[in-house]
Amino acid sequence: MSASTRRDLLRAGAAAAVAAPAAAYAAGPAQAASPAPGASPAQAADAEAAAFGPVTVRPDDPRYDSLRLRGYNHRHASRPSRIRLVGTTADVVRAVDDAVRAGRRVAVRSGGHCFEDFVDHPDTDVVIDMSGMRDVGYDPRRRAFVVEAGATLAEAYRRLFLGWGVTVPGGTCTGVGAGGHVAGGGYGALCRLYGLTVDHLYAVEVVVVDRSGRARSVVATREASDPRRDLWWAHTGGGGGSFGVVTRYWFRSPTGAGAGPGGTAADADPGDLLPRPPAAVLTYSLDWRWADLDEDAFVTLLRNYGRWGERNSAPGSPAAPLYGEFAMSASTSGTIGISGQIAAGDTAARRLLDDLQAALTGGRGVPRPERRAETLPWLHATLRTSGADAVPFTSRMKIKSGYRRRGFSAAQLGALYRGLTDPGYDNPFSTVFINTYGGQVNSVSPGATAMPHRDSVFLVGFLTGWMDEKEDERQLRWTRELYDKVWADSGGVPAGADDSGTFINYPDNDLADPALNTSGTPWHTLYFGEDGYARLQRAKERWDPRNVFHHALSVRSLT
Repeated sequence: MSASTRRDLLRAGAAAAVAAPAAAYAAGPAQAASPAPGASPAQAADAEAAAFGPVTVRPDDPRYDSLRLRGYNHRHASRPSRIRLVGTTADVVRAVDDAVRAGRRVAVRSGGHCFEDFVDHPDTDVVIDMSGMRDVGYDPRRRAFVVEAGATLAEAYRRLFLGWGVTVPGGTCTGVGAGGHVAGGGYGALCRLYGLTVDHLYAVEVVVVDRSGRARSVVATREASDPRRDLWWAHTGGGGGSFGVVTRYWFRSPTGAGAGPGGTAADADPGDLLPRPPAAVLTYSLDWRWADLDEDAFVTLLRNYGRWGERNSAPGSPAAPLYGEFAMSASTSGTIGISGQIAAGDTAARRLLDDLQAALTGGRGVPRPERRAETLPWLHATLRTSGADAVPFTSRMKIKSGYRRRGFSAAQLGALYRGLTDPGYDNPFSTVFINTYGGQVNSVSPGATAMPHRDSVFLVGFLTGWMDEKEDERQLRWTRELYDKVWADSGGVPAGADDSGTFINYPDNDLADPALNTSGTPWHTLYFGEDGYARLQRAKERWDPRNVFHHALSVRSLT
């Protein structure tokens, strides 16, 4: 599977999102549907009338299946008694209040790209669908850019760039919704230059439920003086579905990083408050045919990639503009290779690509790759793959992940080769990908955000897709066995000296199942680290004391 095919699987479900009108942020921080403080009852009524929704959809409604099946991993399913389409934060408060009073289990859907059953679970009775809340704009009161949780990354990138010439360093699968993407940390093609999405998160609005069962909305910021700062921190990598319903995010780079020449946000032009992407990037791919690679050549090629990452992933590295996804399918009829983009001037970008190619092909037995490279405007390159669904409606999936501080060992690469070339298993929709990481990501201390993985050079994923329910056992077994063999020396999970745990936005319920995770390393340590998880538990105790929001990998309360 090529890296573009991997992104197609990750983007699946984007076109099924419910369209909603985009309201402008012309005069203030509030969404267009929310009246300004002190507004008259008539003004408030007009604002409510202009809003999208709210809409309640039940099983007898012709819209029901379009909304129920919007989650793109159809290995999981639910039949909620109602789906609440919301257009404002007030709508969310009412929807949560209604569910809590009725004792109904509530789940929240933003872009619909969750890999596990956090939303589509048999016990889910109410789904709050955020796809009607997708505004993107500038909030002059908070001096920050606001993105509603139902907005896709494509919408955020387009509006931020065309309106102010800025962006946030988010993911390459642009159909993903902001709601879950940001809460899990957010990484992508610009992260080696500008850090993670959450490194630029200034504030978050969340609908929470207090101990009495009353729902309310709160805004938490990163300001040291904010008494709600722990709730902001919990949404900088703690994952979605643990604390409440995120309705809006505000973004502004920290002081001295995008705050303008004066160094303070108060004095800055809006265009200086977030990173400015380059005018153009070099998109590229380097591909090798499986038929041209024996095990020695494969191990050499991937060992070279690991060494390149180790040399070129420090903060401030000259190679930080280069982002790549090395994808290897389990079908030997195709190719393996790296593709991505280089955010540098054309001459410098082509030099970095030349250096990467030379590094990868060094050593015996590695043939010259098929190379493609094209310089494109940044926005065009970023949105070129943001179209309709790329996989069939019946897609079923499984993902596993791991962070690496170094490249894989020869023994691990041998296990990968044997698993991917197993003649008894030939699925073109099963792949292992090794994405570049590090750079500016690693300039942030592990405790500054809830995303603790700040010393890695690669993020690795094991992604399998299939169509037929009868294939579930076979496809899951292959994925689990390969993952277990690659990390055999650390109990079958990425917990060795060269590992840094796992990525919560590639959730894997296996890690919380004692029958499947026998390593002795708790799932929450892999995702959040020991200290980080304790902080998340304290936030859970404070902001969701009734455990209204929960799933297989949600943060557990201290009590």
